[in-house]
Amino acid sequence: MSTDPIQFTRHGHLAVLTLNRPDTRNALSGEEMFAAFEQLFANMNADLSIRAAVLTGAGTAFCSGGNVAEMRDRTGMFGGSPAQIAANYRAGIQRIPRAFQTLQVPIIAAVNGAAIGAGNDLACMCDIRIAADTARFAESFVKVGIVPGDGGCWLLPRVVGGSKAAELALTGDTIDAAEALRIGLVSQVVPASQLLEAAMALGQRIAANPPQVLRWTKQLLQEGRSSSLDQALDAAGQFQGLAHHTADHAEAVTAFFEKRAPVFGAGNAANAGGAV
Repeated sequence: MSTDPIQFTRHGHLAVLTLNRPDTRNALSGEEMFAAFEQLFANMNADLSIRAAVLTGAGTAFCSGGNVAEMRDRTGMFGGSPAQIAANYRAGIQRIPRAFQTLQVPIIAAVNGAAIGAGNDLACMCDIRIAADTARFAESFVKVGIVPGDGGCWLLPRVVGGSKAAELALTGDTIDAAEALRIGLVSQVVPASQLLEAAMALGQRIAANPPQVLRWTKQLLQEGRSSSLDQALDAAGQFQGLAHHTADHAEAVTAFFEKRAPVFGAGNAANAGGAV
């Protein structure tokens, strides 16, 4: 088995990323882990043949969050003065949400087990979340006497709304997959044995669509979190102008009139477009 902190595999146009630290229940710690997110996402952004991705965890946990043993020993990110710890967070775990903010590829969290603390936030960094029926979720920072230092107080309200996010963050309560579905933290719950299959099937349905348009749509969704309606309409109009001049749009329209399934492709200058 690979010793990489995140395993990367390809299934056609779909990438599967697997957190590969089961001995720590896939805790988010260490330069190797932080750098792996950045490098993998940069590689995926540069490869237009990757149209969607799935993120899951090796072993029984999706992600246990921060390394509590390092908290106890005041090592790694948790060592030094308050100012030093703040700097450690900026140079450490906060690189992960920043990397997600740059990721152009739609990504699905396949939550196979516990998603605790920063693990819950990691799931929220993804565009879509599917849970195994055995999964558990907790915004549990208060339970160990700290705050969500990885951006959880920004991420979670955008997924479940302000009131429910406050309840989860201020109690630190653990919820099961059924409750996560009820509050909108996840969009599907499936039997654990079917989780990866279901997540990959959804990823393949996404990946069947034009690659550049998928990336533009994701960007509009991300920018919509903080933009005004006028700003959102302006950005949508600019992307739409580019989309109408792609080869994939021409193929889709032709296929519509020919009553056949369109065949979309990457690597064509007419598909490349650009960021607005």
